[in-house]
Amino acid sequence: MSPRRSDSRERMVRSTITLLREHGASATSIDRVLAHSGAPRGSVYHHFPGGRTQLIGEAVALAGEFMTGLIQAAIQAEDPVQAIDEWFAHWRDQLERSRYRAGCPVVAVAVETNDDAPQLTRSAGAVFTGWQEAFTALFRRHRLPEDRSRRLAALVVAAEEGAVILCRAEQSTAPMEAVATEIHDLLVHALSTRPAADTTPRP
Repeated sequence: MSPRRSDSRERMVRSTITLLREHGASATSIDRVLAHSGAPRGSVYHHFPGGRTQLIGEAVALAGEFMTGLIQAAIQAEDPVQAIDEWFAHWRDQLERSRYRAGCPVVAVAVETNDDAPQLTRSAGAVFTGWQEAFTALFRRHRLPEDRSRRLAALVVAAEEGAVILCRAEQSTAPMEAVATEIHDLLVHALSTRPAADTTPRP
């Protein structure tokens, strides 16, 4: 049975995410998206009047929202160290399942110059900012100071993205495991030295 025309928009966005992860932004052309998704050519400018730029922008936003959802779920964890451990484990599993072909679609866009479409760089930046804000909220919830929470959040995101790149280059999860271990130990130490909870009775 052939795919329904009505779902061509979603298929194109999801194919764009896959292509960004595996081939990077420069190689993610409209023709390649159509071939991967099986969407009819006439659907491109019907669904995406802004063309390739709009399509990639929406793909970055959707990928970012998915990961933000995972982080938001982690925020509710009673153990923030376990939550971060699971974040790194998610990326490790993604790399293994794809045989190191699939990286982060947001990074794929961020590392391009995007001179002809600067909004793509802004979109990638907004996703990374959202992730850092979510992790900051996690650490603040567990009584780490605001400044320390923001620094740790930036470190977690930067370490994960850097580890993804190293893992793909080395065809190994060793960099991710090394980074995850160091972040784990750092968080254990940070949380052990946090200010005590204020148990003073309120009037």
